[in-house]
Amino acid sequence: MEIRITENMSVMDKLGILSDAAKYDVACTSSGVDRQGTKGGIGNAVAGGICHSFSADGRCISLLKILFTNECIYDCKYCLNRRSSDVPRASFTPEEVCELTMEFYRRNYIEGLFLSSGILYSPDYTMELIYQTIYRLRTYYHFNGYIHVKAIPGADSSLIYKTGLVADRMSVNLELPTAEGLKLLAPNKQRRNILGPMRLIQDGIKTSKNELMVYKKAEKFVPAGQSTQMIIGATGESDYQIMSVSENLYQKFDLKRVFYSAFVHVNDDKDLPALPGGPPLLREHRLYQADWLLRFYGFKAEELLSESRPNFNILLDPKCDWALRHLELFPVEVNRADYSTLLRVPGIGVKSAQRIITARRNTKLGFEQLKKLGVVLKRALYFITCSGRMQYPVKIEEDYITRNLLYHKEKLPFDLNGIKYQQLSLFDDTQSGLMAGMIQGGQNGQYRINM
Repeated sequence: MEIRITENMSVMDKLGILSDAAKYDVACTSSGVDRQGTKGGIGNAVAGGICHSFSADGRCISLLKILFTNECIYDCKYCLNRRSSDVPRASFTPEEVCELTMEFYRRNYIEGLFLSSGILYSPDYTMELIYQTIYRLRTYYHFNGYIHVKAIPGADSSLIYKTGLVADRMSVNLELPTAEGLKLLAPNKQRRNILGPMRLIQDGIKTSKNELMVYKKAEKFVPAGQSTQMIIGATGESDYQIMSVSENLYQKFDLKRVFYSAFVHVNDDKDLPALPGGPPLLREHRLYQADWLLRFYGFKAEELLSESRPNFNILLDPKCDWALRHLELFPVEVNRADYSTLLRVPGIGVKSAQRIITARRNTKLGFEQLKKLGVVLKRALYFITCSGRMQYPVKIEEDYITRNLLYHKEKLPFDLNGIKYQQLSLFDDTQSGLMAGMIQGGQNGQYRINM
């Protein structure tokens, strides 16, 4: 199929198409990197993270989140921008992305840039355009803010490495949890072409850190680390398979985050599930909760699920579900339990566990103190004692505790009834008139990218 570069289209029209086309890419993260402002430059990046806004379903919308192009040479069955889709097509030029980023930043609409892309002509060609964009933004515009870009699988390693020297975070989309699923729904993509850039980025980060320990002015490579994304519900993998894949990615590639994107039915294809109930958002939510347990709570995938019990309990969060299946370990005495044991108690998080360890050095803790320390007692009270006593007389029985936990109901991050899967538009702002008029003059000319 012939690739057509959009002509006679304004930058704002392109922005409307390419910001909307980026909404299904959820791997949009905070910075985790420090970069001071420089004389003559603009912006900075703070390790504490960007001040985000979030949509109702939890997706980040604070960065200028766009595709460089929604043209694509591939025909992935789940993708709205697949080659055979009849959708409006557009492509930015590197200069247009730079000007948009700077103009939005100056108006305080954004704190950084998230740039992904379809595949224009070839992986190398697309990766080169992305590199030119970010390099120009850093050197010509002196932009010191946060930049997250996608590494294009199949692109030359030298292009990916050069981009990593000017970006804060990079990510390579795993697309689907297993190679079998990829072969079924994205036959043009190969698992090794995805894992290859991941390994390259991992090695580059390690080398950069080692050099910085010796030479303080050594070049930083992807200082905020790398992440990935996989689509959930398009293929038949169980939650156990998905969590096992995530665990391996964390262990073998030192990823900062694995993102889970609930499959949205945007194309008609016999190989795609019908999903009459809509995107599996609650399943996505449970996977994120379990992912948190893997990264911060010391759990392993095989503790949470197994081949005989391959999927999460939809009614209970994974930590409560695990505790109910291991009641022989409870109740836990909060005044004596070590940190790792406290982390396994429902209702006790990382911060509250740290506060408990600190506070009990000076006093015996009771339930009132635990509440002030951030413990969620409506869940924790079934699993803890303070000085040998429980808050109320309770039965350490699975059915009894389950009924009481379900009675309180879990507060979900979205309303499952009638939820719409959409990203906040950059134009949903009372000052949108300013944006509409920010680029004038020669922005409506013809643009063609020459090979």
